[in-house]
Amino acid sequence: MSLVELIAQADERALAAGGLACLDRCLPLLGGDDEVLRPLWASLADGSGWAGELTRARDLLGAGRPAGDEAALLVHRMLESAPAERTADALRPWADACSVASLGVHRLLDPAAGDDALRADAGDAGASPLVAAELRRQAMILELLADHGAQGLRRALEVTVEGRRVLRAVVSRRARNTAEAGARAGL
Repeated sequence: MSLVELIAQADERALAAGGLACLDRCLPLLGGDDEVLRPLWASLADGSGWAGELTRARDLLGAGRPAGDEAALLVHRMLESAPAERTADALRPWADACSVASLGVHRLLDPAAGDDALRADAGDAGASPLVAAELRRQAMILELLADHGAQGLRRALEVTVEGRRVLRAVVSRRARNTAEAGARAGL
């Protein structure tokens, strides 16, 4: 099943987890603590509301909003557009937008990325390695929730943490390359 079909068929929990996972994997661009979104994951596990935790996360992550960085702005939009009401009707457009934004972030950060279609299948030879891996993670999380319900949340979080580590390494490498280029230009 394609990612678009998985989102279209997902229930409320899978949509919330899918959108939250995209946001969580992109967290290194906001400079936030890895644990800042953990209470939102906990609310998915226990079925409680997440409006209060969402407000708290926005407060914690909104203070250092970077200007001019397109990838970071995409991540901020994911966070800002998260619905306080956790219903399938409210979450479906958000989860879809988070999917596209996260793929956009990965495309922007991957030097091997060209003008590949963001909605390509994970096996598409045209997708760059970073984008293809993000497509696989997104599909895996939706499949885990579809197959295992709430029990799939733990594995979905593990997949998300792995993706966050990958993106953190890419962001770090990008910062080093920028600093080195700046140092060379100053010589």
